[in-house]
Amino acid sequence: MDQVLVVACGPSCPFNSWNLSSPTTDRALIRCTERWILHHWTTSEVPQVGFNADEAHNIVKECIDGVLGGEDYNQNNINQWTASIVEQSLAHLVKLGKAYKYIVTCAVVQRSPYGFHTASSCFWDTTSDGTCTVRWENRTMNCIVNVFAIAIVL
Repeated sequence: MDQVLVVACGPSCPFNSWNLSSPTTDRALIRCTERWILHHWTTSEVPQVGFNADEAHNIVKECIDGVLGGEDYNQNNINQWTASIVEQSLAHLVKLGKAYKYIVTCAVVQRSPYGFHTASSCFWDTTSDGTCTVRWENRTMNCIVNVFAIAIVL
């Protein structure tokens, strides 16, 4: 069996965890963090097609609970909270090692009788790309996190 050298951009690269050695390999050029990397893999190791919204929902919900759980709305903490939620969510999604580019947005607002409404629209391949929206609330605030996953076409 031939050994295939896989070069990744750093320790946080999601492709570091792949076991990629085979006598017959495919190659793909993937944009990874700051540079283009040549990755090799067999067709059996290529990530599944299709975004798992339930898995993403659970990841994001845990991140929100970890950051906002037990907190009351405080305008001075909003920037820190939203940054933590999107950074943690993105890091956990990337650790899944799937061939997706992710966009994560977060809005935290104080609860009011006027409500909070949001919408989004995407033009993409619905067989491989996907979205997930997580709504979280407590007695003082509402949080909405959107995850957009765009498959990396190899």
